[in-house]
Amino acid sequence: MSRLVVVSNRVADPRKTAAGGLAVALGEALAETGGLWFGTSGTVVDSGHGEGKLHTHRAGNVTLATVDLTQEDHDSYYRGYANGVLWPVFHYRLDLADFDAGHIEGYRRVNRMFAHRLRPLLQPDDVIWVHDYHLIPLAAELRAMGCQQRIGFFLHIPVPPPLILAAIPAHDWLMRALFAYDLVGVQSQADLTHLSRYLLSEAGAEAVGENTFGAFNRQLRTGAFPIGIDVDEFTALADGEEARAMIATLREQYAKRQLLAGVDRLDYSKGLPQRVRAFRTLLERYPENRHSATLIQVAAPSREDVHAYGDIRRELEGLCGAVNGDFGDIDWMPVRYIHRTVARKRVPGLYRSARVGLVTPLRDGMNLVAKEFVAVQDPADPGVLVLSRFAGAAEQLRDALLVNPYDTQATADAIQRALHMPLQERQMRHARLLEEIRRHDVHWWRRGFLAALTETSA
Repeated sequence: MSRLVVVSNRVADPRKTAAGGLAVALGEALAETGGLWFGTSGTVVDSGHGEGKLHTHRAGNVTLATVDLTQEDHDSYYRGYANGVLWPVFHYRLDLADFDAGHIEGYRRVNRMFAHRLRPLLQPDDVIWVHDYHLIPLAAELRAMGCQQRIGFFLHIPVPPPLILAAIPAHDWLMRALFAYDLVGVQSQADLTHLSRYLLSEAGAEAVGENTFGAFNRQLRTGAFPIGIDVDEFTALADGEEARAMIATLREQYAKRQLLAGVDRLDYSKGLPQRVRAFRTLLERYPENRHSATLIQVAAPSREDVHAYGDIRRELEGLCGAVNGDFGDIDWMPVRYIHRTVARKRVPGLYRSARVGLVTPLRDGMNLVAKEFVAVQDPADPGVLVLSRFAGAAEQLRDALLVNPYDTQATADAIQRALHMPLQERQMRHARLLEEIRRHDVHWWRRGFLAALTETSA
């Protein structure tokens, strides 16, 4: 059996619960082959140039190998290009992309350094799986060093239409780098359609088979592989001590309320201001929800040194304060806004206590919060998922209440419907959603991608 090598921006110890379902799923595959997980250490060195220090340690029979970044490389590769250009463009926000800062050289340099550090650790029959937008050119750098192994790439964020992609300076270089991979996977059929159209119209590729393209003397296979969650692992968290304590606390403090829950990173892609506006519209149009419905919105800090994130934080705090000021009372605060990270072991307790789960991003590759919410509901009395049609999860979770988050009034109407949905309909919808996320869980995703990669010719 070939050894699996996983490469990502950050590395997690798959033995630790806090690492999450993705790390657990990748850890299983790595453990089966005595694999290697390679990425940055998270340590930023104040000074120095060239390649970062390499660290290796064992996690069971898995090797974790990490490299440090200099401050200059972190600022250009991670903050500047990956999150200042690629993240906003791939989320359709050309207005927020910093095209003029010249960070692309740092992005290239760090990917080249990754390849140089990884190359000596590889074995001839390794299968290499590269993850996400930080490392798009990595396979091209490895090929330039003579690597002949099978290399697959999975993009966790959405793929925008071709003309939006083409707005990236040097987009042709970036997308040409994809042809160094044997397989490129994306989250949804919509993403696959956009990628295919780009390859044909902008990269000059030729369709040589179903979802297979030829260009630059290479053939590239593509496919949609929607990522899932580890349902059993997450439901076990819901039965843990910290989640049960959360449930008990919420039931005591909100015994007379119907809870709506949103758990997100504070990011402009998540549609948080639009969500609060929809909640305000709910209270205006359906006054019976006053003194009843309470929105608990967790917005975990995210890249707060970037100007756009400071703007959205101020906007969100202003909106929450206005709702509470205009509608709140001595014994009722309509919105509980929490700007910090809630421990993963406690989050299932919030989901299970909620009558409505709000997952309403303006654009998202998948959004696993939607699947986590479904996984931990009480089948006898489940909550209702209100889900943006612009989340990748919407392609699978058709029994959620799908909304356009830009349409404030329609979203408010959907929340009203969710709050007052009959028990039988809630049970039916939940049963179908749960069946879907169990069938297409994170293990199904991992097996499907690796099987497709193994079938390709290196």
